[in-house]
Amino acid sequence: MPNLDAIQLLNGLAPAEFLAEYWQKKPLLIRQALPDFNGLLTPNELAGLACEDDVQARIVSFKKDKWTVKNSPFDETDFTKLPKAGWTLLVQSINHYLPEASDLLALFSFIPHARLDDLMVSYAPKGSGIGAHVDSYDVFLLQGAGKRNWKISAQKDLSLVEDAPLKILQNFKAEQEWTLEAGDMLYLPPHIAHWGISESDDCMTYSIGFRAPKTQELAHEFLNYLQDTLVQDNVDAEDLYTDADLTLQKHPAEISSHMVKRVSGMLQKLTWDKQQVADFLGRYLTEPKLDVVFTPARKISKAEFTKRLATKTLLLSLKSQLLFTHDNFYLNGEKLAVPVEINEVIKHLADKKYLNITALQANIHAACSDALYEAYSAGYICFK
Repeated sequence: MPNLDAIQLLNGLAPAEFLAEYWQKKPLLIRQALPDFNGLLTPNELAGLACEDDVQARIVSFKKDKWTVKNSPFDETDFTKLPKAGWTLLVQSINHYLPEASDLLALFSFIPHARLDDLMVSYAPKGSGIGAHVDSYDVFLLQGAGKRNWKISAQKDLSLVEDAPLKILQNFKAEQEWTLEAGDMLYLPPHIAHWGISESDDCMTYSIGFRAPKTQELAHEFLNYLQDTLVQDNVDAEDLYTDADLTLQKHPAEISSHMVKRVSGMLQKLTWDKQQVADFLGRYLTEPKLDVVFTPARKISKAEFTKRLATKTLLLSLKSQLLFTHDNFYLNGEKLAVPVEINEVIKHLADKKYLNITALQANIHAACSDALYEAYSAGYICFK
């Protein structure tokens, strides 16, 4: 990747200005955000990645006024049978497989890592696209090879094409449009309707997406967290419902107001504070997706691991997520025990995705070894 900073990426706009004026507010077209950028892989390499068992990919086709979606894994025959146009290949989480993709995402570190979802790459022959649609999340659409025409709209009519396997807008009416060439980028906040159509047979678009969980999802996951952790912390889990003052009811099938009141009181004993919410977020936001699989490292002793720390650079696995709140650290859904004296060192690892402590004192090497050895063994981190 070129040696750029965020101001160059945003074409002279300071990151603070971007966040204040555009983030989640309005679109922004950035010409030559990445000069000379032609992508990270070829169409054939993208198709080959889509044939891997653990890679999430889709082929979206439009033929005879009908949309179809086929999900991975694919094989070579899936691509040889495709027509010359009318289809798009989309491959998710490219950053889990290409170090260069992780480097690309590092350019967007002016957005917190906790908000980042993944890098999706799409390929489409000339005249193809996946239809007009609306995303519920922020996205940067970076053009690789080829050209793509983007039409956008802030329309309120979100009625969908019936029986389509994707949420395709039925009555899209473009308000603005641009053709993006290699290195150009379009930022779209949530709920802006958009439609991208390739204008060349080598069209590849890199979509940097940011997660935006729904209230329903957060509530569901937080209630699971409560069940696993806070019940034991706040109340005696063995407490039973009691009603020694029970009186005769006219209707035995009625749930009485007394029962409702008593259960309400039991549930109100479940309380939480901001630190517990932070702990939930640390675990939830770093939890790997269901399709993510880690390969354990070749077994070495802890002494050997400590020795390597003194001479080599340590990297987060491309599939790993390390976040922190104050002095609490979370790696791939689990809380990481970090001694206070190396907090800043591990924060550097979380921010930069790498760690080089070769010049630091031996006691730092030992403390880092204590904190990270098991994560290394699990394949969450590795040596460069």
